[in-house]
Amino acid sequence: MACCAQKPAGTEGANRRCAGNWPAGCLYLDLVPDQDYFVQSGNVAEPMHRLVAFGLNHRTAPLSVREEAAFAPEHLPEALHDLTRHGGVSEAAILSTCNRTELYCQIDKSDNNRALDWFCEYHKLPAATIRSHLYVHPGSSAVKHAFRVASGLDSMVLGEPQILGQMKEAFALAHRAGATGKILNRMFQQTFAVAKQVRTDTAIGVSAVSVAYAAVSLARRIFNRLSEQTVLLIGAGETIELVARHLREQGVKHMIVANRTLERAQAVAGLGGGEAITLAEMPERLSEADIVISSTASQLPILGKGAVERALRIRKHRPIFMVDIAVPRDIEPEVSKLDDVYLYTVDDLQQVVQENLQSRQEAAKEAEKIIDLQVVGFMQWVKSLDSVPTIRALRENAEMVREAELRRAQQRLAQGDDPDRILAHLARALTNKFTHAPTSALRQADHEGNADLLHAARKLFNLGDDD
Repeated sequence: MACCAQKPAGTEGANRRCAGNWPAGCLYLDLVPDQDYFVQSGNVAEPMHRLVAFGLNHRTAPLSVREEAAFAPEHLPEALHDLTRHGGVSEAAILSTCNRTELYCQIDKSDNNRALDWFCEYHKLPAATIRSHLYVHPGSSAVKHAFRVASGLDSMVLGEPQILGQMKEAFALAHRAGATGKILNRMFQQTFAVAKQVRTDTAIGVSAVSVAYAAVSLARRIFNRLSEQTVLLIGAGETIELVARHLREQGVKHMIVANRTLERAQAVAGLGGGEAITLAEMPERLSEADIVISSTASQLPILGKGAVERALRIRKHRPIFMVDIAVPRDIEPEVSKLDDVYLYTVDDLQQVVQENLQSRQEAAKEAEKIIDLQVVGFMQWVKSLDSVPTIRALRENAEMVREAELRRAQQRLAQGDDPDRILAHLARALTNKFTHAPTSALRQADHEGNADLLHAARKLFNLGDDD
């Protein structure tokens, strides 16, 4: 299946273009097949080691598309195994949240296109549906993207902290699944360190703004006396936990938390002195709720139009305010057509999250400087990996010479030769063996007029300036 990623309007990176085996029109793609590729950063040429991040998010894809591209948590280990076996990648991690689905991959040299093809085929997404929503970041752009995402700079709510925890979970799962290696392990550890530095050194997290906070803020706008309303929370994950904390801060006295497992519901309900029930009990208690906020990992809606209609009849059509934060959606879209129901989704929250952002926008400028500096540092480490095989070969060769000469010296000692003469011979032999190849190369360089090699040798062996 062809998977073509075209640039959506207003997206950064308009000057980048597709190259190599990727389909025409790909967004952000600078890969060259079957060879290493470099991107200039200042005066430093950076080897990219075929690191790529691609996916879609709340800016490039509507909720309906994000639902189709999401990975169910219980299927992630299997998906990672399948991706590393058949997707043309040697390392991989998948970040799938309500606002984004992203794959971080170390691509095999053999095929640049297979990872994108795998993504489309796994979700059975036709190219015509997905191509205008994807972004692709190669090399240092992938690293910068990871740093920005973890720092909250790419979130719907600028600087929100929840994404960092989600990214840590995504990496931990990929690591347990054996899907990560040297490059991604180091990249994610650096990512978490950078995100921590951004939060410590800037004011990016000063205002209490998140998707959870935005949901509560919207409810506060609609209800003059939010503290007197009954709130039904569906789910018991991190987002609902944040909602419960914000509701408690707003003085809400009656919260009902419905979850698949009662124990987890009780833990969240305890944050605000609420009541815990199971999902099976939820339809019968729905009529009590003035506000419903839902965020579960269910792959199918758990609250249908029929249940809401029954609740409205019992309430004698007193309105219900609903916020569905889940992806895929927890509440059937048809519910929005009912009179006396005000249903909002995560996309609707974008109208709410513009408040309290001015200070964060200023802090984001400082965060970007930190990230740019850290990207350079990480890519310098990646570049250093190119020298590892040479260093290893040099040490192995030196070790072979040492072992051979030491063996000869030990044999002469066993024969009773003078120890001082043996040590002197050993020293001369080691010196001759270690300098033979460089000496031959330097003579050849001098013969060919290769001044660069001669200069490099003086620097390599710390010989000082040539007088």
